Amino acid sequence: MEVRKATAADALAIETIRIAGWRAAYRHVFPPEELDALPVDESRWRPRLQTPPRGWTTSVAVRGGAVVGFSSIGPSRDERGIGELYALYVDPDHWSTGAGLSLMTHAEAQLTAEYAEATLWVLEDNPRARRFYERAGWAIDGARKAEERWGVRAPEVRYRKSLTHEPGSQSEPGSSVSSSARSES
Repeated sequence: MEVRKATAADALAIETIRIAGWRAAYRHVFPPEELDALPVDESRWRPRLQTPPRGWTTSVAVRGGAVVGFSSIGPSRDERGIGELYALYVDPDHWSTGAGLSLMTHAEAQLTAEYAEATLWVLEDNPRARRFYERAGWAIDGARKAEERWGVRAPEVRYRKSLTHEPGSQSEPGSSVSSSARSES
């Protein structure tokens, strides 16, 4: 598994994975007909990859020459001075293969280089992703929000993680994912 910085040439693969992830993970939350109608529109990614917003980095996981997942990180949209994991998606055909773990480890290492702490938002009713984040050492911090999509108000919860190495701890920043998390990634 290779994890590398995404380029504009990865835009179609990234958007295809994002849409496939929504269709698989949120089918019980949003109307299936709306998910099935989602267009794969690589134009939403191409500008972000060609000229990323300040501090934003998107990485891809590659297996056998094919992009199988991606992550995006950067400065928090909620709080100054901390980082945020904006997205982590793996093609559903590659769930439970270690791609998510590879992307998480890479994203945390990048965040650790700039920040002592980071957050992420996840749909409250996304148990698979929540288990994955919790096994990776992320914890709910109490913040919540909800956006309406297709007539459904879907609550999100915020997770937070300290990225600094504490004296006496057994792991380095970004390495706290247990091997059991591989089954969720």
